[in-house]
Amino acid sequence: MGDLAALVLAAGLGTRMKSDLVKVMHAVGGYPMVSWPVEAALEAGASRIVLVIGHQSEKVREYFAGEANVAFAVQDEQLGTGHAVACARESLSGFSGHVLILCGDVPLIKAETLRAMLAHHEARQAAVTVLTTHLENPFGYGRIVKREGGRIVRIVEEKDATVEEREINEINSGIYCVEAEFLFDAVSNLKNDNIQREYYLTDIVKAAAERGELCVSFTVAAEEEVMGVNDRVQLAAAAAVVRRRINEALMLAGVTIIDPATAYIEKGVKVGRDTIIYPNVHISGGTEIGCGCLLEPSVMIRGCRIGDRVTVKAGSVMTDAVVHDDVAIGPMAHLRPETELKSHVKIGNFVETKKIEMGEGSKASHLTYLGDATIGKDVNIGCGTITCNYDGVRKHRTVIEDDVFVGSDVQFIAPVTIGRNSLIAAGTTVTKDVPPDSLAIARAPQVNKDGWKLKKK
Repeated sequence: MGDLAALVLAAGLGTRMKSDLVKVMHAVGGYPMVSWPVEAALEAGASRIVLVIGHQSEKVREYFAGEANVAFAVQDEQLGTGHAVACARESLSGFSGHVLILCGDVPLIKAETLRAMLAHHEARQAAVTVLTTHLENPFGYGRIVKREGGRIVRIVEEKDATVEEREINEINSGIYCVEAEFLFDAVSNLKNDNIQREYYLTDIVKAAAERGELCVSFTVAAEEEVMGVNDRVQLAAAAAVVRRRINEALMLAGVTIIDPATAYIEKGVKVGRDTIIYPNVHISGGTEIGCGCLLEPSVMIRGCRIGDRVTVKAGSVMTDAVVHDDVAIGPMAHLRPETELKSHVKIGNFVETKKIEMGEGSKASHLTYLGDATIGKDVNIGCGTITCNYDGVRKHRTVIEDDVFVGSDVQFIAPVTIGRNSLIAAGTTVTKDVPPDSLAIARAPQVNKDGWKLKKK
């Protein structure tokens, strides 16, 4: 395969989205829809990507900042797809290979489909190859007009088509492979003598036919690959396809997903074999999950690294946490960023953690807040324990060493260190360090006033 570049057309606002956000930046599977055709082109072998941007161009630039293979061309005024390609001419100055033309609002195209189209393009030695599909109801799409031998002679838009042309069910996907030299010469000669008064990229097909250049189609059977996204209904439909693809790949790799229709797993998430995922689980942010784990219903996990044989019980939320093997979490636990749980830790119901390291075998079974703390091995944290880490100005750290037993309803007023093998009595407020092997108890004396209730009557 020769040199390959790609143009991704992403300048339109997308008024049918009814949004303040430009259409191509709406998320599909957790990522802007424009990122999907860019990634497909790179996987297909494109060494250069030019994004044609217009509305809210700064948002698109910001997302792709640092991507060495991505450049930008600006279409200040949207005068059609042909005009958009013409705006990218300078960005591909001197390039003489194949040019893939993709749409930023067609996120479901697969890299393998693009590779197959490129191979077909080269085998036929075509000037233009159009990716097409057949639709039962082709309303709204440009129709592919061919002559004998299957050569495309032109593409006619719905609004410009005759009654006979509207009967054609082979439609233009808006995705092309074109030889660079021919492409930029052809778009420089486009006319806008149509109902929309726009410069149609589709007219390069007619130009090729008039010059005797070969223009062919490459048909994709799965029409979902060329589905455009123009409104929120189509956005949801595209997201459902992405979810299905991700979930099917995971299941084929050995993951059990009880109800794939309600498993919301983003691209880039890794899940080990024999893990079981229950309904309404959300996993995102490049999370990595080991083997033999159990994720109960309504769990939300983002940006976490989770070891093997971990159980996350119903309703738990985890963000940017590291969890080692054989840990139990939840139900209704909340692991906030910079939480690290070593193996065999138990975090129970309604326990919240933030910026903590918890040693092997330690447990906090219920109704507890642990923030800015280092907790050793085999520590028992009693119900209702709080690390009081914030003094209104700064955060302070609590250190609890190995084998400490913390009773219920204890408050640690940080900064404070609890020595190993100590016992903190229930109801204690710890305001100073506790030596190893000690009992710490700090309670107000109990006072009983006999008969007090009767006197109040």
